[in-house]
Amino acid sequence: MAIIGLFFGSDEGNTETVAERIQKRLGAAVVDVYDIADVTQLEFTQYQRIILGIPTWDFGQIQSDWEEFWGDLNDIDFSDKTIALFGLGDQFGYGDYFLDAMGMMHDVIAQHNPKRIGYWPTDGYEYDASKAELDGQFVGLAIDEDQQEDLTAERLDRWCTQIHREFGLDTPLSLGD
Repeated sequence: MAIIGLFFGSDEGNTETVAERIQKRLGAAVVDVYDIADVTQLEFTQYQRIILGIPTWDFGQIQSDWEEFWGDLNDIDFSDKTIALFGLGDQFGYGDYFLDAMGMMHDVIAQHNPKRIGYWPTDGYEYDASKAELDGQFVGLAIDEDQQEDLTAERLDRWCTQIHREFGLDTPLSLGD
């Protein structure tokens, strides 16, 4: 078993692909990847370090598999865990709701007062509103595969380097795709 559990939900595959790219950078021996559609609360108890990935759908909606798991998410005790988030959204097509699902997930997790890492700057994005923005930064890595796909690899490299340090890992990183 790896030391980080990465849980994602994905309808069209973009969030799954980003999850796999994060695993590649941090190392397959370090990160176990789970589709939220296939897990229970029990899998979360195995990890002290957790990464959660969620896309925002349409007008600020939660991805369908996460929506089905939402009640369980509320019941998990994250108080002794370190949590990092990443979210996918379309900043131009849905600029009023950019990464809202990640912001809503952050609010649920924050109720348990875990250590939260991986906050990300808002520089380089163009959007009107986001529930994922807190104190001038995003609550996790912001990925826009619709409008800024060319920036994803560099953002993943920077964020994985950041959370590698913030998780206190001593394993080597494998940056790039």
